[in-house]
Amino acid sequence: MKKKKIKQEEVDQEEIKNEELRNKILHKKTIKELIAPSGIDASDIDCLKIISSLSKYARSFYISSLPRSCTFPYLFRDLYMFGDINTSIYINPIPESRSQNELNRVITELETERLVALDRGKINRESILSQKRYETEQLRDQIAAGFNKLYEASIVATLFAYNLEDLDRLTKVLVNEMSKGLIGIKSAWALQEEAFKSNLPLMNNKIDKVHTFDRLSMGTIFPFLTSEVGHPTGVPLGFNKQTGVPILFDNFHSSLTNYNMVIFAKSGAGKSVTMKTLISRSSVLMGIESLALDAEGEYYVVAEALGGINVVISPTSQTIINLFDIEVEKVKDEITGREREILSIENKVEDVTQALITMAKGSTRSEEVNELTKQIIAEAVAEEYASLGINSNPQSLYEASDNSSIISKKRKEMPTIGSWYKRIERKAAQNENKDYQFHYSYLLKVMKQYIREYDGQMAYFDGQSTFELLEGAPFINLDISQLEERFARPLAQQILLSWIWEKFVKKNSEDRKKATQKRVIVDEAWMLLPYPEAVDFLNKMARRARKRNVSLAIISQRFQDFYEKPEAQAVLTSSDTKLFLAQDKSEIEYLKEVFKLSEGEANFLVTCTKGEGLLKVGSDTAILQITPTKKEFEFVETNLNKIAEKNRG
Repeated sequence: MKKKKIKQEEVDQEEIKNEELRNKILHKKTIKELIAPSGIDASDIDCLKIISSLSKYARSFYISSLPRSCTFPYLFRDLYMFGDINTSIYINPIPESRSQNELNRVITELETERLVALDRGKINRESILSQKRYETEQLRDQIAAGFNKLYEASIVATLFAYNLEDLDRLTKVLVNEMSKGLIGIKSAWALQEEAFKSNLPLMNNKIDKVHTFDRLSMGTIFPFLTSEVGHPTGVPLGFNKQTGVPILFDNFHSSLTNYNMVIFAKSGAGKSVTMKTLISRSSVLMGIESLALDAEGEYYVVAEALGGINVVISPTSQTIINLFDIEVEKVKDEITGREREILSIENKVEDVTQALITMAKGSTRSEEVNELTKQIIAEAVAEEYASLGINSNPQSLYEASDNSSIISKKRKEMPTIGSWYKRIERKAAQNENKDYQFHYSYLLKVMKQYIREYDGQMAYFDGQSTFELLEGAPFINLDISQLEERFARPLAQQILLSWIWEKFVKKNSEDRKKATQKRVIVDEAWMLLPYPEAVDFLNKMARRARKRNVSLAIISQRFQDFYEKPEAQAVLTSSDTKLFLAQDKSEIEYLKEVFKLSEGEANFLVTCTKGEGLLKVGSDTAILQITPTKKEFEFVETNLNKIAEKNRG
């Protein structure tokens, strides 16, 4: 019986061990265990090594001295914003009874020192001690009356780096930066482990290095700031809802890395009203020339109010814009600094080719168009320019005639879609290569709808341009709202963008002192996104606009369309200014992910009213309220019911 009992105990022990092993195997790690480092090496008395998959070094500091006076919010700004750094502040209020006793003791000591200094004839020291005693008495009386209070504060900071060399370098920089504000910081020498633990979110201060603050000076240490967005120059865009301060916005301020801007909002949130307000104010106050690619016919009233120009492009209008138009551009020599004229015929051939590819693909975005089709289109485009003698020489745009030594210049007529189509017909007739036969046949069929000679339903871009952009016009509106929305309108947007680049953007000098400040507005830009060639040109324009002192403003309803189109995201990265008005709930998650919005900012964009939004200029953010004046509302209002009501009145 005894042997059986012993064996049973051995079996039980074995089962317990197996159970413990099974628990260890099945144990799921908690979040705390997952993020905790493998260990911390505290062998160095001046820093710690945090051992993990990617080891880091940490050095902790404490505040050793403070200035006599301080200003919010600059006291500890560098200690909060200095790269990879964590800062903790422990604040303990001092009871009034204790503060009164300590202040009385200080007053007595100061008076004693003052009398000694007076006896020894040290007038300057006596004067300083008198002032200190007066200030201490004043503080004591304020505390006694309940108008002030004393606090003890301990400030601990921990700086991180991936190697000791960087940690030492950053330490020197931090010490120098803090010393500019007369703040002394010291490494927690031989107390690195205690200081590191004090800087963890455990509310356990192990460093007894305290400083005394009164209520006013205590308020200067808090890192909670309200963002102030804006520039010292510019136009009043709206009000900061958190501070009530007007926001001045200068689209061309030197602090901006680029001058482009994007505006995203759901329908009815105030996109057009915002842009119209910006156009009108910047035209009157800053002389900025704007051009709008108007997809909804909303900007014609602004053009009339500013004394600008309205151009309507429709199947019934007589306006023709030739996508083959090319202009001389002035570039600045990087070595001499002088300007010279060039004619970039290769770039123009590529731009025209991309537009023609979009036309050839049509609204169904046919997959029949491939590299061979593109080659045929590009060769014919290049031959069109070559047949007129147009090359990289700017003078090749003109016909020169010599009459009694007087040289007169006449501009050559440009190629057209019609002349390009006839060239394709001739090349197709001469073609003997079977690989090209299908592509010639395809182009001749699908491109006929764009040719005026064949009464094509979309022939409004075939012919010599009947309209020239006037220099100095405050606002030019290109209205394409009467075109079919599904394909004709996006196609017009692409062709007009290329034409705007030639006629409006390239004419601007690269020299900022000579250049005019210009803005190009692309309304309802989401229409372009299904067409890769159109998106590609939009990206090029966004990247190249700053060089010409031009701001590209993209306005769209659905941010999700840009998010799901990686090719279109270059427009976002090339825009330093972003304005988000009221958003649909389905869009907000994409905005949060891309622009790192906080939960509060995201909730605000879902619940805000018309005219309210989030303005991001560079790294600064502010909650904005845009309210046009009564006079501005006469031409910026887009609500049809309100417009009809005003007309009835």
